[in-house]
Formats: sequence, C-alpha cells, structure tokens
Amino acid sequence: MSEVKKIATRDSYGNALVELGKAHDDLIVLDADLAGATKTCIFQKEFPERHWDCGIAECNMTGIAAGLATCGKVPFISSFAMFAAGRNYEQVRNSIGYPHLNVKIGATHAGISVGEDGATHQCLEDLSLMREIPGMVVINPSDDVEARAAVKAAYDHVGPVYLRFGRLAVPVFHNDDYKFEIGKGEVIKEGSDVSIIANGLMVNEAIEAGKALEAKGINAEIINIATIKPLDEELVIASAKKTGKVITVEEHNIIGGLGEAVCACLSENCPTPVKRIGVNDEFGHSGPALDLLKQFGLSAEHIAEVTEEFVK
Repeated sequence: MSEVKKIATRDSYGNALVELGKAHDDLIVLDADLAGATKTCIFQKEFPERHWDCGIAECNMTGIAAGLATCGKVPFISSFAMFAAGRNYEQVRNSIGYPHLNVKIGATHAGISVGEDGATHQCLEDLSLMREIPGMVVINPSDDVEARAAVKAAYDHVGPVYLRFGRLAVPVFHNDDYKFEIGKGEVIKEGSDVSIIANGLMVNEAIEAGKALEAKGINAEIINIATIKPLDEELVIASAKKTGKVITVEEHNIIGGLGEAVCACLSENCPTPVKRIGVNDEFGHSGPALDLLKQFGLSAEHIAEVTEEFVK
C-alpha cells in the first residue's frame, strides 16, 4: 500500500502564487519578514520584482496593499495568522474591509498545530475576527489540492479574502480534478445517522473518525466546509434534515468559528441538536503538533468517541 502524500497548506499557498504569477502580471505578493515560513519565498525566487518584503511591519504592509489595490493591482499580503488577523485587525477592517478593496490575506501558521511556537503564535481567533468584517470572504482549506484551488479562486474573486493555512503537513485526499467554488461545501461521504461538518486539517480527522464509526454501525455523513463565509447554508440545512444531528469540528476556538456559523444557520432555518468540537475557549501551549491536537480533543479518535456518544 502506497504511503499517503502529506503537504502543509502553507506550501500550497507558495506554489499557487507562482502559478498565478505566471498568468497574471498584476499579482503582487507582500510579506512581513517571514517569506521562508509563509512560503512566499517560492514566489520571490520566481518573481523577485513582484515580491515586496515590508519588514516586521504588518500594519504598514496592509496599508501598502490597500494602495496597490486602488491602482488596479491584486496584492496578497502574507504573515502568520496571529499577525495577519490579530495585530493587523484595525488596518484590515478600516483599510481593506471598509472600502471593500481587492486585497487577499494569506495567513499561515494558524491553529494549535503551530506546536512548539506556543500560545502567542497559536492563533485560535482569526476566523472569528475575519468573519465579523462585512464583505470579507473567509476560507480554511483542508489539503494541498483544495488550498491551491482556493488561492486561485481568491484571485478571481473581486473583494477582500482571508485564506487560512497551516504549518503541519496534512494528508492529500482530494484528486487533482477537484473543483473548488467559494461558498460551496463538499459532501465527502454520504451518511444517515449524524453529520460531521469540518474544515481545515480537521477534515481528514473527520474522515478517519467516520471510518471508525462505520465499524461500529454508525453511518456518519462527512462534510467539508472550507468557506466559512459565505457559508453553504443550503448544504448544511439539507444534511441536518437528513441525519437529525450535527457535529462541527474545527482547529479554532469554538467561539466565533465554524461551529457558531453552523449553529446560527440551523437555529434560524432548521433547529437541530449540534455538538461543537474545537478548542474550548482556552489558550494553547508549546508542544509537538500531533500531541497537542490529541490533548485538545482534535483527533479522529476523540471525534469518533464524541460522535458515538452523541448519536446514542
């Protein structure tokens, strides 16, 4: 049996930028002294004149990107999620969101899986912050294929987009012919007993949990919701009506992220019992990424256990 290929979605980001750069001269990539980590160094090597290192000055980088957008360029600003969404929030809101400028935000090193960098860098609030900005599209892709497709879709979309990428290498389960569309979710596995809705690296964990549940006679529907905003409400409602119970799984604080987006949708349109799995409103800490995911209940084993109890 061949080994499953694993690629970090931050690498997908860098590679997708190069592909876009070859086709579009208006693409400008900005970084904040982290090109090696965010993988925009891949673009920098190919197009040095269109890669601008703004130094450790993320807020200034955001202002520069806003100016570029008003001149017809399509800038991608890049940094760790903690800085791209956290330190940068006022500038993203006022300089990009309020005038609805065509700026894309590539945020890497998101979530608890940043690992040894610890709580200060394990951004668990970014999706919530970005969802609150009117007109901001928010995407958290699950693997290399989807991440590359999401970057290209972000370029094609006119308006601000927040893209969330991870540091940890994750299994690639999509085929190369996978079609990504902003605002559309994906049914990975049909089911009838419970719906497991996930995004980011939690999608693969949900898939593995589904296999374990199937062995116990529980038929779980597995859904990938990469675009948190706009949410694919039609798919969420349809799945909830089919199974009657929903579990959400995210590498993010359970407050403000995927779980709350799904709960808001269902409470207004199709009241359904929902169980949220995520980081339970606490800070992370330093440690190996895989160990932390297990400790914080973000493993396939824990998802399967919670789901089995929820169904019964």
